[in-house]
Amino acid sequence: MRIPVRIPESELIINSDGSVFHLHIKPEQLADNIIMVGDPDRVIMISSLLSDIECRNANREFVSVTGYYNGKRITVLSHGIGPDNIDIVMTELDALANVDFKTRLVKPRHRALNILRIGTSGALHPDIPLGSFVLSHMSVGFDGVMNWYANREKVSLPAVEDAFKRHMNWEPTLPTPYFVKASPKIIDLFRDATIKGVTISAPGFYGPQGRVVRVPLAMPNMLEDIESFRFSEGGEEYRITNFEMEGAPLAGLAAHLGHHACTVCCIIANRYLHSSNPDYKPNIRQLVELSLTRMSSL
Repeated sequence: MRIPVRIPESELIINSDGSVFHLHIKPEQLADNIIMVGDPDRVIMISSLLSDIECRNANREFVSVTGYYNGKRITVLSHGIGPDNIDIVMTELDALANVDFKTRLVKPRHRALNILRIGTSGALHPDIPLGSFVLSHMSVGFDGVMNWYANREKVSLPAVEDAFKRHMNWEPTLPTPYFVKASPKIIDLFRDATIKGVTISAPGFYGPQGRVVRVPLAMPNMLEDIESFRFSEGGEEYRITNFEMEGAPLAGLAAHLGHHACTVCCIIANRYLHSSNPDYKPNIRQLVELSLTRMSSL
């Protein structure tokens, strides 16, 4: 029999209005199906497609709206930029779903959330076209967030990680990379409309993604080595397809906490071809509509 443990006020801060500390969402305002985006303005765009808006909340970069699409209740939430924000967002979303805010005890019945993150990304191979949608079947964390949590190996792929570090001649002063799978439940929703991806989540936009402006890189051949890495897992062949900044901690923490999560990115640049598409908003709109339709089918 599990002994109930009360979560102290210092570990999970609850605002005076009953909302969780950073997100400013109350437990009753959170839908089971969640679409996450980086840009708060994108929440406004997506919410224009919803009906019967129940609530709007905002604090710093965390803006949220809960409403309905095709009769299904959906929460849209912005998380800002970077993997550290995902640590905040996923911990607080799970608390909203699975902690009783009055008693501060974990609820006896687990509530699983369905989470899709919509982002933008740069592709690493010439055959991934601008404007295409890459679904992260697997994510690679360059950020180190999951390394702070016990039992990371239960949700990661240690053998692939070791092969990757050998292939890269990994710099020992950098965080240990981790490989995590997305939820098969979410992958199956989008498999027919997306490119199968293995996506790196970097803790920065410049150096951690191999960009050089004025300071040289610790691993000068990083991009070429990433592009040439191939591996097999579960009978399938994989290559690393693209960069972004949040998908790996999202997939990893979701798996740890018993939720279903995945990231889908619109390709707005190709690092291999040195090309980009600054007029990508119509493609994002198309991806948003696809995502709402598929997520509302759950």
